Amino acid sequence: MNKVKGINTRKLVLLALLTGIVIVLQFLGAFIRFGPFSISLVLMPIVVGAALTGVYGGAWLGLVFGLVVLASGDAGAFLMIDPVGTIIVVLAKGVFAGLASGAVYKILSDGNRTGAAIAAGVVCPVVNTCFFVAGCYVFFLPTLAEWGMAAGFINVTSFIFLGMIGFNFLFELGLNIVLSPAIVRLIQYGQDKRRRE
Repeated sequence: MNKVKGINTRKLVLLALLTGIVIVLQFLGAFIRFGPFSISLVLMPIVVGAALTGVYGGAWLGLVFGLVVLASGDAGAFLMIDPVGTIIVVLAKGVFAGLASGAVYKILSDGNRTGAAIAAGVVCPVVNTCFFVAGCYVFFLPTLAEWGMAAGFINVTSFIFLGMIGFNFLFELGLNIVLSPAIVRLIQYGQDKRRRE
């Protein structure tokens, strides 16, 4: 196995490949919308990367996801309200979604890789969404209250959960749960290949 100063070359190549996939999927996903926000198709490669390369690999892929969200203009409405708050929220939600899914997989994978992959696939969109919601309350609440009233919601909380997150979160969560068997197969393939070398 090729290692340079303790860094596994194979992991770096896999991270580079998954980084490219994250970038492409995020730019493509920016065109798929249900409600005001695009669907995050990139959570799957973040989960796979976190499981195959570790917690820091997941964090890296989450950071790339956040940077592409900012570069694609997908966070444009929030950037006009509070640029610093937007950058903090977008980057934090990606990084911590990758970290959390990697940590969950690492903790559970010794007992049951299928269960670990499903759990990591659930944790990623949950953490991503939780950071988004927290950021909404910390940085954007007055503006979101106005948007909610204009859209006919009774309060800002119902607007955030039903008007902004609702279907997007359920779609992302369902996609991760449905594709968990594919994640497991990828993980098993990677681990079996490492054992043979």
